[in-house]
Amino acid sequence: MKLFFQNLFAVFSLLGILTLTGCGSARPHDAFVMDSPKHLADLARLRVGQTVVVAFSGAPTAIDTHTEVIKEDGTITLPLIGKIYAVGKTIGELQTEIYADYVPKYYVRLTVTVSSGDMVYYVAGEVRSPGVETYRSDITLTKAIQAAGGLSEYASSKKIWITHAGKRVKVDYLGALQDPSKDVPIFPEDQILVGKSIF
Repeated sequence: MKLFFQNLFAVFSLLGILTLTGCGSARPHDAFVMDSPKHLADLARLRVGQTVVVAFSGAPTAIDTHTEVIKEDGTITLPLIGKIYAVGKTIGELQTEIYADYVPKYYVRLTVTVSSGDMVYYVAGEVRSPGVETYRSDITLTKAIQAAGGLSEYASSKKIWITHAGKRVKVDYLGALQDPSKDVPIFPEDQILVGKSIF
């Protein structure tokens, strides 16, 4: 009887260890998935020296498009509303804020469209130099990762995604390395995310 309870205890102990080990290995991946959108959003935020283009339409009289480089103090200066802080905001956040400053104080109806005058793409995750890269017309997935210093020692070559026009797709990086015809083209504002290996 004593031997039965000892064996039973050993089985439950082993199950407990396996359960804890399983949870432990899942955590880094879960944390990575949770953090990924934040990393991408941070990369997409406006910075000093970046060109911002503000276009207006729908007003009773035409308003010229405003193009300006973000100054050292983080601002741009717009007609009527003056200085507005741009650094650290996404294009969408800045667009919403500019619209709110013009409507209804200056215009009853107005459409504001903000864009970046710089053509860039973003590389995040497990590369040696993540960040914002200047777009070139011949850029592809493999070239973009090389421009970001290549994969880090913790990278998983099988966990690479591109977000293009709001759609996120997994890409075959190893296949692209072996066959240039499979190398995916990168477009302005694309976001490349390299995942972490579980090992």
